Amino acid sequence: MSIRLRLAIQFGAILALTLLFFSLAIYFATKQSRRELFTQSLFKRTLVVGHAYADGQDARQDSTEEKSYRRYLRQLYRTLPAEEGRVYDSADRLVFQEGQGPTKPVPAAWLARVRLSGRAVLESQTNYHETVGLLYRDENLGPLVVVASSVDEDSRQQLEQLRRLLAGGLLAALVVAGIGSWVFAGRALRPLRRMVREVDGITATDLSQRLTQAAGANDEIGRLAQRFNRLLERLESAFAGQRTFVRDASHELRTPLAALIGELEVALLQAERPPTEYRRVLQSTLDSARQLNELTNGLLQIARASDDPSQVPMACVQIDELLLLAHEQLLRRHPTCRVDLDFGETDDDGSYEVYGNEALLLSAMLNVLDNACKFSAGSDCAVTATLTRKDSRLVLLVADRGPGLSSSDLQQVFVPFFRAASARAVPGHGIGLPLTARIMALHGGLVRLESEVGSGTQVWLEWPSKPAV
Repeated sequence: MSIRLRLAIQFGAILALTLLFFSLAIYFATKQSRRELFTQSLFKRTLVVGHAYADGQDARQDSTEEKSYRRYLRQLYRTLPAEEGRVYDSADRLVFQEGQGPTKPVPAAWLARVRLSGRAVLESQTNYHETVGLLYRDENLGPLVVVASSVDEDSRQQLEQLRRLLAGGLLAALVVAGIGSWVFAGRALRPLRRMVREVDGITATDLSQRLTQAAGANDEIGRLAQRFNRLLERLESAFAGQRTFVRDASHELRTPLAALIGELEVALLQAERPPTEYRRVLQSTLDSARQLNELTNGLLQIARASDDPSQVPMACVQIDELLLLAHEQLLRRHPTCRVDLDFGETDDDGSYEVYGNEALLLSAMLNVLDNACKFSAGSDCAVTATLTRKDSRLVLLVADRGPGLSSSDLQQVFVPFFRAASARAVPGHGIGLPLTARIMALHGGLVRLESEVGSGTQVWLEWPSKPAV
């Protein structure tokens, strides 16, 4: 079932129930009101019957009064359908009756209740017929019980007409509401149908397309289109980065592989070679294999740093201890490089504690320190690593006196496999800083870089610290 049809049915059902309850309320309110009016009318007629009976029993009345009484009775009776009037004396004997049809006996208990309460309803309105009783007091005749009954034919006709009117109005309203809800649901869902057509035209090879948005649209559908366009932008950026990463990785992997294959092919051209030549070939292939191993490890670390943070094991890590470990491993890689460590003064034992993955954080520190040592080779100035705490963040500043980077190169340093012009002669693959940036982002931190050509480079690693307990 389509959303349009479902909306039309739901709207029609809600409107139908609302109109049905409203029609029932009107009908029963009208019926109750007319029933009460008819009951009051019968009580008034019992009072008139009592007056007429008492006047008719007056022994002193003359012939003129008697004629007036008969004329009054003729005007009174037969004005209501099946109307009947009866009078019972103080001994509950029927002394007067006016009307047609068989007389239904009145229970003595009910007559006693009328005498006690003054008025009562013997038979509530059933099939529009009702019987009431009234206590009428006369000085000469004593307490009389006057009973009146009739059929409310006017209410029967008017309520039947009201039922037809409400039923017809309900059906007409449902038809109009059904057509209107179908039309308005179609108009409301028109942007969605357009979005479906546009989404069908977007393929994995062309993510540059965007969903069109109505001018000034700020409703739910407009916001959905905005969110979808942002999703397309992220997907396009991710796909472009993936294609660039695969292209650059293939190029970087091909270089050591080509050197490795070339050395082995040359070694196999001659049957016998001096041992020194074999040793040179083996050393060259070992260097290429190590280069491949480093590149593969870097690619695996980048993939790991790009994982969902919930899938990476985290624990409390002491950054100062981790920096000492990175310094120790760095000296084994670069024995001639001088690295000075500086720890800020603090009174809290846990002030250098962060929540993260120790292996990834160690890799990020080693990448920054290794770059500083490689680009400071041949310089008399030492590399400095300063660890401080600023408010709720830990900051590690690594500074070197290398050749530095130009402003254009600074904008590309976090692109995987990018090598600045001043770094082409230095061994590397261009994945150190991109890997560090992803590791820091995984830990809620960031990497900042400042550099000038000929003045060295400064790298800041910042991440939120774990508050001391």
